[in-house]
Amino acid sequence: MTAPARTKDGSAGDVDYGTVGSGCSSSRRPDERIARFIAEALGDARTVLNAGAGAGSYENAAQTVTAVEPSESMRAQRPVQLAPAIDAVAEHLPFADGAFDAAMTLFSVHQWSDVQAGLREMRRVTRGPVVLLTCDPTRVRDFWLHRYAPEVLETEARRYPTVEELASALGGTGCVQSVPIPLDCTDGFNEAYYGRPELLLDPAARQACSAWSFVDDAVRERFDHGLRHDLETGAWEEDFGHLRHQATYEGSLVIVRATP
Repeated sequence: MTAPARTKDGSAGDVDYGTVGSGCSSSRRPDERIARFIAEALGDARTVLNAGAGAGSYENAAQTVTAVEPSESMRAQRPVQLAPAIDAVAEHLPFADGAFDAAMTLFSVHQWSDVQAGLREMRRVTRGPVVLLTCDPTRVRDFWLHRYAPEVLETEARRYPTVEELASALGGTGCVQSVPIPLDCTDGFNEAYYGRPELLLDPAARQACSAWSFVDDAVRERFDHGLRHDLETGAWEEDFGHLRHQATYEGSLVIVRATP
C-alpha cells in the first residue's frame, strides 16, 4: 500500500490538526466513566498500542502504552507524564507481528485515509483484543443537533465506518457495546453536550469536534442563531429539556472489540 499523504503538520487523515487541533487538549479531556469501559474491554493486557493517539486521552485505561500519532501538533499536546508518541500512521505500523497484548484506537478510525489497511495493521501487531471507541453512523442523526446543524451530523454519518465494516476488517470474534454518555461528560465531543446545549455555543468547544471543520461559516452562524433563539424562547426546553435531568445518554458512542 502507498503511504497516506500527510500535511505539513504530519496529519494523515481527513483533518489537518495543525489547523484545527489547538483546542483539543482543553475541550477533549478524558472522562473517567468512559475510561472504565475502555479498560474493561482491554482486560488484563499489559502492553497496549494506541493508534491515532492524539494528545493521549484515555491512556490511563491501560498499563503500558505505546502511542502512535502522525500529527506534530497533537503530539506536542501530550501531557509530560505520558511517553512521547511515535510519528507514524496506523496504515504502516513500525512493529513486529504480535508485538502487543492489545491495541486501541479512540475517536480516530473515521479520520484514517485507509481504514481497512489501518485495522489490518492493528490486528497484525496485536496478540489479543483490538478495541475501537467510535460512533455508530446509523445513530448519529438521532441527536438534537441535527435540527440546528444537519450538515455536521451528515458529515459524521459519512465519515464513520459502520460497525459491521470495522468488525469485518478486524476478523476473529467481535462484539459491539453501547457506551452511555454521562450528563457532565468531560470529553467534549458533540453528544457530550446532550443536556448542556449552551456549552456547544462556544466556538472553542465546536472546534474540538472535527466534523465542524467540514462546514462553512454560514452553517455555524445558522446553528448559533437557531439554538440561541430556541433557548431564549423555550423551544429547546419544550422538546429536549428532559435531557438536562437525564443521568446518561445512549447515543451513537460504541466500543467495537475483536479478539483473534
